[in-house]
Amino acid sequence: MPDFVFNISKGGVAEYARRVDAGDPAAARLYVIPVDVAAVSDATLQDVADFAAVIAAGVTERTTGGWNRKTIDAAALPAPTVDNTNNRYVVDLPDQTWTAVTTGAVTDLIICYASVSSPTNAQLIPLTQHDFPITPDGSDVVAQINDFYRAS
Repeated sequence: MPDFVFNISKGGVAEYARRVDAGDPAAARLYVIPVDVAAVSDATLQDVADFAAVIAAGVTERTTGGWNRKTIDAAALPAPTVDNTNNRYVVDLPDQTWTAVTTGAVTDLIICYASVSSPTNAQLIPLTQHDFPITPDGSDVVAQINDFYRAS
């Protein structure tokens, strides 16, 4: 479950996941982005409207030492499910692995959506932020993002 849902995406996360799952449009993807939020508060981040604003707020994206963005397309995304027993809609993500991570402490993962190929930071819509404190030591890092999002 996320630490929080960005205000721009409240009420829309499940639909963005459904669009990726359906390939509508064909370029629709989710992105898992490792970051260090430093002293930037959740309250500040919840108000941003795109990933460029996340970076402008003072968050550092980790892109070296084994860290990189992970892309999830329709083929990799488990189909979102309706859970009638618990009266909710559940979106899960596949586990993500970063190999031999050597540098760059991470505090969180931010999940974003884009409908275009090779999106700029301004084209990435932030959906959720998940606590993920990691201090690299050269080993592989695996993120299990079970129940990435639930709508109820």
